[in-house]
Amino acid sequence: MPMTDELFDSVTDGSTDRPLGFWKLPGAFDHVLADWSTAGLVAYVEADYFGGAGEQRAAVWAEGALELGPLQTDSPISRALRRLGAVAGAATDEFSAVGLDRRRHMEDWID
Repeated sequence: MPMTDELFDSVTDGSTDRPLGFWKLPGAFDHVLADWSTAGLVAYVEADYFGGAGEQRAAVWAEGALELGPLQTDSPISRALRRLGAVAGAATDEFSAVGLDRRRHMEDWID
C-alpha cells in the first residue's frame, strides 16, 4: 500500500519524529504495524532512487513486535520480502519476484 500524503495525514499522530529512521513512516504508525502483525507478518519498506543511485529501508514486525530491522544496507527490501516468504528466481531478486519492479513511481501504483 503506497504511503500517500493523504494516508500519511490520516494515520499520523502529528509528531514530527521519524520512527525507526524512515523518511515517510508516520508518527506512531510503527505501533499500528506492530498491532497488525499479531495476525501475521507485516513489512514496511521505503525506496528512493534517482538516476540509478538511491537508498532503501525496511523493517518487519511479527507477533506484535519489531522482528527485523530497521535495515538500511545489503538489500533491505529484498531481505524483508524474504522474511515474508518471497523467493528470488534465478535471474531476479525478491523485489522483482513479487512484482515491485513493475512501477517506477509511487503515483503509478495508485493509478
